[in-house]
Amino acid sequence: MTANTNKPGQITALYARLSQEDALDGDSNSIVNQKALLSKYAADNGFPNPTFFIDDGISGVTFDRPSFNSMIAEIEAGNVGTVIVKDMSRLGRDYLKVGYYTEIFFVERDVRYIAVNDGVDSAKGDNDFTPFRNLFNDFYAKDTSKKVRAIKRAQGMAGEHLTKPPYGYKVDPADKKKWILDEEAAAVVKQIFNLCVAGKGPSQIAKILKADKVLIAKAHYAQKKGKALPDNPYNWKDSTIVGILERMDYCGHTVNFKSYSKSHKLKKRIPTTKEQQAVFSNTHEAIVEDAVFERVQELRANKRRPTKAERQGLFSGLVYCADCGSKLHFATCKNFSGSQDHYRCAKYKSNTGDCTAHFIREEILRAIVLQRVFEVTAMFYEDITAFMELIRKQRFDETEKEMKRKRREVGQARKRIAELDRIFKRIYEDDITGAISHERFLKLSAEYEAEQRELTAKVNAEQKEVDTYEQNKSDFDSFAVIIRKYVGITELTPAIVNEFIKKIVVHAPEKVNGKRYQKVDIVFNFVGKIHFPTDPQPERNEAEEQEKTA
Repeated sequence: MTANTNKPGQITALYARLSQEDALDGDSNSIVNQKALLSKYAADNGFPNPTFFIDDGISGVTFDRPSFNSMIAEIEAGNVGTVIVKDMSRLGRDYLKVGYYTEIFFVERDVRYIAVNDGVDSAKGDNDFTPFRNLFNDFYAKDTSKKVRAIKRAQGMAGEHLTKPPYGYKVDPADKKKWILDEEAAAVVKQIFNLCVAGKGPSQIAKILKADKVLIAKAHYAQKKGKALPDNPYNWKDSTIVGILERMDYCGHTVNFKSYSKSHKLKKRIPTTKEQQAVFSNTHEAIVEDAVFERVQELRANKRRPTKAERQGLFSGLVYCADCGSKLHFATCKNFSGSQDHYRCAKYKSNTGDCTAHFIREEILRAIVLQRVFEVTAMFYEDITAFMELIRKQRFDETEKEMKRKRREVGQARKRIAELDRIFKRIYEDDITGAISHERFLKLSAEYEAEQRELTAKVNAEQKEVDTYEQNKSDFDSFAVIIRKYVGITELTPAIVNEFIKKIVVHAPEKVNGKRYQKVDIVFNFVGKIHFPTDPQPERNEAEEQEKTA
């Protein structure tokens, strides 16, 4: 029996921990068995005031554990005389940090440390095997981490979900590996995407949801489980909205390996690149269509910010200069009437910038776009076959020959790349056997590798063009859906503009017979520019001769 060394009033901290990996080893490490062993040991050896500190389901690699932190706080307050654990691994599996606590932290605070099954008792002096046990526990954690990562990698590459379902989905009770819609939350997710397409930013969307008293995700889950709602249950955050808008899972696709940790000891997750991720299409029911998701990403890339006058341009982020390619910024002020709001080239600064005064008033641009949308929808309904033929001819016939050439070149380049691999193998064998000098081998291999790199870059670039072309050929149906959705429109809204228009290109104004003319190219989503057979030229609008740059 060991003697009690606690001071009067001090407690005996009985610490138990179990991680999910430890649970796989069976019942020996279960919290129930740890508590029974520690209680018996404390009672048999006369340790007073036994108090349990339990962390269930938490890895020994991290030391940021709720009960462990509480125990440390009690030790720092001088309330603990002895700490007892089942074995060294229960305290942790990082040998450096375990060594710090057992050899420095506990010693400085005169706390006795006992690991029952390992025969460690600081009151009996140093145990020479303790550092080795700590090191072994660290190795065990590292090996377990490798095994878990390998399992997760295999599951991820098989298309299984590696995370809990995001807000909008829930686990299928009939199959724990599948996600199904959480109807109430899914409706909110859909609303968030629709609001973004309608021209609202994350902060505006958050305010709308708050005003409509839509429960935040935490409150939604609490309500589902019959628990008390958190404080501020409608307090949506901008960051939450951004996270939802950027998550491809809402299109019905599984995206695995979106982040990683550098070490099993570091819990910070680092985002991966798109090339490092694995995407599996149509693994669960979609909340948002692919086309809507892609449009939202484009809008997010061209963020719109309200002006000081608290007015936001209807076409902000969509208007570009035909000459320098810069955006045309929306200009307004509180003293302006609506008719004075305008767009001008970002690189034009009172004749001192890099570009000329590409300038157009918003009400003029609004009239041009509305007229063009009306013409497009009218032709679609008057003769959809002729409309499809027009799109096909303008968009695809002009590039079909070019794409055929690129496909042919890609095929030839791939054959040459394979041939270079065979040549390199032969000259390598010649170098080994002495059939050619090593200097000759180095010269030839450098030339072949340079050619192969150049061909590979060419294949990647041209194949991307071909893939984009093939995708565009299937986009007509998506454009048709938008036209049917907004048939008979009489005015433009942010939602209509964002769904119809991909880009607006404004050219420098021209004067013809004393009148000001301005060419405006409208690029539609999915189908690009549309030139009607009756058009003498692309979109033109006559404006007042006196109109000048503001």
